Amino acid sequence: MSDARLALDRGAVRLTKDEWLWALGSSPWDEPTREKVEHELWRLAQDVLHLGLSVVLDFGLWARIERDELRAAASGLGVGVELHYLDAPTDELWRRLEARNSQPPWDSYPIRRTDLADHSPPWVVG
Repeated sequence: MSDARLALDRGAVRLTKDEWLWALGSSPWDEPTREKVEHELWRLAQDVLHLGLSVVLDFGLWARIERDELRAAASGLGVGVELHYLDAPTDELWRRLEARNSQPPWDSYPIRRTDLADHSPPWVVG
């Protein structure tokens, strides 16, 4: 299920880091801007949650520790947390990335196969 569909099904506000980076004239490869955007989107998500609304955060969260930290922070706010982890084979992930890389704005800053391997669990060989 896509993050957009998940948000629609739950009546939630969808916050997608990559879209915000592109809108600001940046890219996901710009580490300082990415960190700032993540911080601000998390702050915005907390404001939305305090209003009693749901939020879908599309941050990638490739590492388990990232998912655990965000889940703990959300739980600390006293809100319910659903984590949707999409576990797809590396070949399927690469097929999806190739399709994404062919479309603007990703065609200017494509994710390479080595990037996928660098962010995959160590037991996945790509």
